[in-house]
Amino acid sequence: MSEQERHDTRLDRFVDSYSQRTNGMRVSAVRALFAVANRPEIVSLAGGMPNIADLPLHGIAQSIAAMIEHNGAQVMQYGSGQGELGLREQILEVVALEGITAHPDDIVITAGSQQGLDLVTRIFCDPGDVILAESPSYVGAIGTFLSYQTEVVHIPGDDGGIDPVALLETTRRLRAEGKRVKFLYTIPNYNNPSGTTQSMERRREVLSVCESQGVIVVEDNPYGLLSLDADPIPAMRSIDPNVIYLGSFSKTFAPGFRVGWTLAPHGVREKLVLAQESATLCPPVFSQFAISTYLSTQDWQGQIGVFKDMYRQRRDAMLTGLEEHMPEGSTWTHPAGGFFVWATLPEGVDSQAMLPRAVDARVAYVPGPAFYADGDGARNVRLSYCFPTPERIRVGVQRFADVIRNELEVMSTFGIRVSPTRLRRAPGPSPDLT
Repeated sequence: MSEQERHDTRLDRFVDSYSQRTNGMRVSAVRALFAVANRPEIVSLAGGMPNIADLPLHGIAQSIAAMIEHNGAQVMQYGSGQGELGLREQILEVVALEGITAHPDDIVITAGSQQGLDLVTRIFCDPGDVILAESPSYVGAIGTFLSYQTEVVHIPGDDGGIDPVALLETTRRLRAEGKRVKFLYTIPNYNNPSGTTQSMERRREVLSVCESQGVIVVEDNPYGLLSLDADPIPAMRSIDPNVIYLGSFSKTFAPGFRVGWTLAPHGVREKLVLAQESATLCPPVFSQFAISTYLSTQDWQGQIGVFKDMYRQRRDAMLTGLEEHMPEGSTWTHPAGGFFVWATLPEGVDSQAMLPRAVDARVAYVPGPAFYADGDGARNVRLSYCFPTPERIRVGVQRFADVIRNELEVMSTFGIRVSPTRLRRAPGPSPDLT
């Protein structure tokens, strides 16, 4: 064969031109499931999509129409890089429900709290810096942190939240290894994905450790007002004004407007505004005015109460279904609010490997490894109760439990030791609800 110049065919001609940062980008396990989970025959216990069916849409439509009619030239124009002052003042009323006192100048409006995560990471982290995160932690945060080439180190915890002793020991170890620990990322209220809540005592202990070690605390609190059993627990930001607080209207109003906020100390706020301006010039002005109009014309606190009643019914349906149908060797959290239950499967069952068989059985969930930067969580799954009806949740849980039993039966067939009681089937056939 004569020597010829080689011309390889490549799917992406720009592959050699991308920055090294793109190597840290990874597909969201939740978004990747959307195409499958949205099929009508599948009960999706995967996505954390808020249920907004109970919103007063007619009244909202009328108020937004009036907003455009009377103030359209302003609401459809460019705005401030920090966000509209009127909305920032109204946000102070929202965070006051969690014990936070602040000034409108402390707030930067963002395109959802997800952009707040991105901006905070951008202004604080260089490649190789360490971010501490709960174990497990929000998949969207992990994706953002890795995209900035940081190292995510998980801190273990229990039903009360982050273990402050482990936090201290891990921080000291990392510093001894010459690594720069920039901040602790935490969702103290109804954690995504675990559903656990840090007690007030634990919050104070965690804040004390971080202060002693010079570690910034980033508190992400999208679910804080969605407490299902008691009054909201005061935010960490209410204890320490140096905490950087991320909030959002996606869970307490509607996610389609993509409006969130970051509440930060003065110097941090200045950097966030500069980062915001370089990213978007200004956060979406129309969405800000729409949110502001909703807060000023609708009973938004009463609407949160409606949401809480609806989510409580769904949570209780899931917990009842898990108690009735899950095989022995399974455990799960009992969230006091938010959207999620975190389940641990019987020993030997791999949630990632089991997912295709679960989808074939017409139920979807998010495998545990999505919520770890280090590949942990093989026996875990996140189950979401926020969107399906209680009836569909009960069906989905039974299908999910049956899939686990089938996995255990296969393990038993191939000689993997399992307890015979794990193979006990739940009473009654699995309903055929599509």
